[in-house]
Amino acid sequence: MYRLGHLVNGEWVAHSYAPVFSAGDRIVAGVPGSDPTIFERMVECMEAPYYLLYVLHTPRGEAEAGRYQSEALSLAEVKGFLAQFSEFLSGDARFDIWAHSPSDKGTIVWDRHDQLFAYGPIEQFSAALQSLGFSKGTTSVPVPHQHHYRAELDHFARDIISSFNWSYSPLRPEDEQ
Repeated sequence: MYRLGHLVNGEWVAHSYAPVFSAGDRIVAGVPGSDPTIFERMVECMEAPYYLLYVLHTPRGEAEAGRYQSEALSLAEVKGFLAQFSEFLSGDARFDIWAHSPSDKGTIVWDRHDQLFAYGPIEQFSAALQSLGFSKGTTSVPVPHQHHYRAELDHFARDIISSFNWSYSPLRPEDEQ
């Protein structure tokens, strides 16, 4: 299972970014193998409390398309969420997920294209990525590409919606596909 596919010799296959990132006023990186531990490691660079934003842009019956914001969470709660839903997070592209730390003014975005954007404590984010084996470089979304939405993961999508007392708001124009 994979989130993002691209064409290789006329066949759709999983796309996995090289472990590279660029740093300026923000971090831009790919998420090799759609690995949720990269997002988790970036969250660890910020101070609690954290707020997750689950942007459901392509629902499959589990809830309305929209932005679902969590209440304030501890690091243990964020890690528990990522562990519980790791199979879904790495295998389905119906969402983007954000983590925000008000105290650090930091935000991390893992989007449907398996790209990671990080704002705030850039030096800590850079050091964390380097400790994970990332080096300086650039990523780009493959063209053409396709997003995968897996019916066998629908139960996880329903469970995510019931996992917190989310605050709902409609999608913004930039959220829509």
